[in-house]
Amino acid sequence: MRNWVIAVSIVLAAATQPAAQPATRAGDLAGAIDIHVHSSPDNVERSVDGLEAARLAKAAGMRAIVLKNHYEPTAGLAFLARKEVPGLEVFGGIDLNLTVGGMNVAAIEYMVKVTGGYGRIVWMSTFDAENQVRYSKENRPFVRVSRGGALLSETTAVIAAIARHDLVLASGHVSADEGLMLLREGRRLGVRHMVVTHAMNAPIEMRVPQMQEAARLGAFIEFVGSTMRSADAPARVARFADAIRQVGAASCILSSDLGQKGNPLPAEGFAEFIAAMRTAGISDSDLAKMTKANPALLLGIRN
Repeated sequence: MRNWVIAVSIVLAAATQPAAQPATRAGDLAGAIDIHVHSSPDNVERSVDGLEAARLAKAAGMRAIVLKNHYEPTAGLAFLARKEVPGLEVFGGIDLNLTVGGMNVAAIEYMVKVTGGYGRIVWMSTFDAENQVRYSKENRPFVRVSRGGALLSETTAVIAAIARHDLVLASGHVSADEGLMLLREGRRLGVRHMVVTHAMNAPIEMRVPQMQEAARLGAFIEFVGSTMRSADAPARVARFADAIRQVGAASCILSSDLGQKGNPLPAEGFAEFIAAMRTAGISDSDLAKMTKANPALLLGIRN
């Protein structure tokens, strides 16, 4: 009996240990673009502020980053980061949560006029999305993008503004079905740059056929690494790699979604994610597509 208890204890301990880290390569971040970096100032503690995130990216040889905040626009922060870290292309965006009025065209119109013009991505609602609130079983106000299988008029107006200003339409935390509705409307209205925000993560949880449809509509599919130091990281990376093979690397983007306190710093964690994807069998050429060429196309960066 004692031996059985010891054996079970060993198994349980192993299951909670951080995953072994694949070796990173010095050149993996050279020219890389991370479209999903969280930073201070924010309403929760972050591991870096926007200027520090930019310095770390520049030191790693990266080409560009996008600073994201769930509750306030980051175009102004991108302007300051570019002044502080010349040579790195820093972009911001706006996340259409309740703090900016939800599906609010006026907020987008303001963002594009912020000094420098570095506001580039419009995320549909994330933490305030109806899909997120229902998934989390919360009882609070939310932002709705559709009703009865059709997009709301204010959602269509937002997509039209994205097309008018040649911005990036990012799906945020809406449901997989709603995400496809947004992409179809985006294509109809002439949006040239679209991305499905961390498609396989909760609460989106897109299935491969849905990701394939999104790619056919002209969208990139985003896969975010977060931390590679958790016990579930190898299984998560394996799922991502399998989906990428089925969707095609030409339609996929890798990013970090880092900046949370306690997780690896964004640039460091991004390098670890790239190394893990290589270990999962993704080729160097496909990794370059998903971390350099494709995000450059999404952001409209020219060589």
